[in-house]
Amino acid sequence: MPYCIGLTGGIGCGKSTVAQRFAELGAAVIDTDAISHALTRPGAAGFAEIVRQFGPDFVLPQGDLDRAKLRALVFSDATAKAKLEAILHPMILAQVRADLATCRAPYALIVVPLLFETGHYLPLIQRSLVVDCDEASQIQRTMARSRLSEAEVRAILVQQLPRQERLVQADDIIRNEGDLAALRSAVATLHERYRALAAAHS
Repeated sequence: MPYCIGLTGGIGCGKSTVAQRFAELGAAVIDTDAISHALTRPGAAGFAEIVRQFGPDFVLPQGDLDRAKLRALVFSDATAKAKLEAILHPMILAQVRADLATCRAPYALIVVPLLFETGHYLPLIQRSLVVDCDEASQIQRTMARSRLSEAEVRAILVQQLPRQERLVQADDIIRNEGDLAALRSAVATLHERYRALAAAHS
């Protein structure tokens, strides 16, 4: 198993941008959202199980999963949310473990939006990295990126740890409130630290 960093942060904080930069520098990036998306494509195991348990009403006419309808349901119904998590979490975790088993990079970065909330991935990691920005930026960025209303973004924020609680649990923090050059510099500094820690760990 490689040395592992858990990358997390609130919605709209820039986790994907940070992860991409780490990947460019040579880290292995394992994105749980990307795995989840792959598992819920038509023909995949997660898709079949969701349709079996939630019904064909959650399939669009062209055959894809109606992600917007499913998202609306799980944010308004705790039982449905728990049922969806019970389907997907074991599958995602199994794929993360498989990816780690074949990792040849100096270290691995596991991107988990709800790293602290679920706790499922904490046993796999040696350190946690939080990408942080102020709430107004989170809302603005998410609305622009995902075409969600402010109310929808706030509903997602409520499901996540409060910002200060997340920061208290972080081993490392990247503040994503400046320009791209500052962000790249912060990533480069941490990349060198993680390379050294991974070398010492091995």
